[in-house]
Amino acid sequence: MKIGIIKERKNPPDRRVVLTPKECKRLLRKFSDLVIKVESSNNRFFTDDDYIIEGIDVVDDVSDCDVLLGVKEVPIDFLIPNKKYFFFSHTIKKQQYNRKLLQAILSKNIELYDHEVIVNEKNQRLVAFGRYAGIVGAYNGFRAYGLKFNLYNLPKAEELHDQLMLIHELQKLKLPNIKVVLTGKGRVGNGAKEMLKGMGMKKVSVNDFLHKTFNEPVYVQIDVLDYNKRKDGDVKDEIDFFTNPTEYKSDFMRFAKVADLYIAGHFYGTGAPYIFTRNDARSKDFNIKVVADISCDVDGPVASTIRSSTIENPIYGYNPELEKEVDYRDENAIAVMAVDNLPCELPKDASEGFGESFAKHVIPAFFNNDEDGVLNRAKMTSNGKLTKRFNYLQDFIDGK
Repeated sequence: MKIGIIKERKNPPDRRVVLTPKECKRLLRKFSDLVIKVESSNNRFFTDDDYIIEGIDVVDDVSDCDVLLGVKEVPIDFLIPNKKYFFFSHTIKKQQYNRKLLQAILSKNIELYDHEVIVNEKNQRLVAFGRYAGIVGAYNGFRAYGLKFNLYNLPKAEELHDQLMLIHELQKLKLPNIKVVLTGKGRVGNGAKEMLKGMGMKKVSVNDFLHKTFNEPVYVQIDVLDYNKRKDGDVKDEIDFFTNPTEYKSDFMRFAKVADLYIAGHFYGTGAPYIFTRNDARSKDFNIKVVADISCDVDGPVASTIRSSTIENPIYGYNPELEKEVDYRDENAIAVMAVDNLPCELPKDASEGFGESFAKHVIPAFFNNDEDGVLNRAKMTSNGKLTKRFNYLQDFIDGK
């Protein structure tokens, strides 16, 4: 069983990797039939030498490997026919910009396993970078707040080594008595919460957040039933919300009236109400001045997110009256941080966490005949065709 870790060739280059040097070494000890080769790269966080020190082969050509592991999309010209590939293809939602990629994967008879669809029987993801998006997104939110109001200047996350250094920077801040609202209690939301907790910010209840004033900065972490309510006034459970999202309307405005900084770490499901609309943002009661939109659905549930931003230029301004982009320092602007590849700023921690999950849930499947069906569920293409689970993409491939 030969696994090749491929060089990331998408621009700008991603510094993350699926398996770190130490994870490779652990796997080689565990599975005697396993061979791992690493394609030489000059832009990974973990260098060629880091792998060589752990006894891992670093090579210029991985075409003799059976399975090839990457993070981002592989450029079409670099796809090797008749191989098994693992990477984020960004095609499962019929993303137009990657249609040609999926067509090429089929024409080259590649077996594609998308990281995003590596799930258990309950359809819960087994490998993901979400926690690290939350960690970096929360940090970037506070960085944006400091720049917006000229209070302090945090270094960029990508300039720091790991999560501990990010927390250390946040602990130095002398914040005014702001209120921070965080949506989401999944991987992303809880990653953000780690940062709020790490910096020593006080957590308060929904009721206290809405009705009390504090002489220190505080935050509240809220879930779907806190910021949505049924249109008919009935109070039901989360299952009802996920089953009948169209029966609900947003109740986020009560938080927007008192919050200063909003960290969006929720998952947004189709048919659910928008969290706040352009009309809401225009209201004189809307108090939020900085939005760190980790979820980053453009023109979606967070009205101020009119485009994604970049690691290089992470913040832009949204003027609610004009409904257009302005300088984020403008007094009428909401400062928006909507970087859509946040884990890239924390390549060490993100690679370690992802690799641990991949080694635990995916690699054993190659040696136990896929007894839990992990590979079967994640396989998008086989023998030049879509697999049954992904047949819904056929019209997308055909350009319909």
